[in-house]
Amino acid sequence: MWDDYRTEAEEYRQLDSERVLVLARSSARGKISGLEIAQPRANLFHIRRGKVTRAVFYWDRDQALLDLGLAPRVDS
Repeated sequence: MWDDYRTEAEEYRQLDSERVLVLARSSARGKISGLEIAQPRANLFHIRRGKVTRAVFYWDRDQALLDLGLAPRVDS
């Protein structure tokens, strides 16, 4: 369905000793249409003893920030 699908990290936020929030952007180009898309995302990783014990993937970055009680950053 997609050509050149990729997700790139834009920012890492350590929330506490066991959780890291990764703000990322996914992008792709449709194989047939050639349409390019880009979507800001967020991935939350729970880490214990150097291993990921749980991963939560958000397609909606604002929802992730809301769920975690964090305010979105406003760029000036």
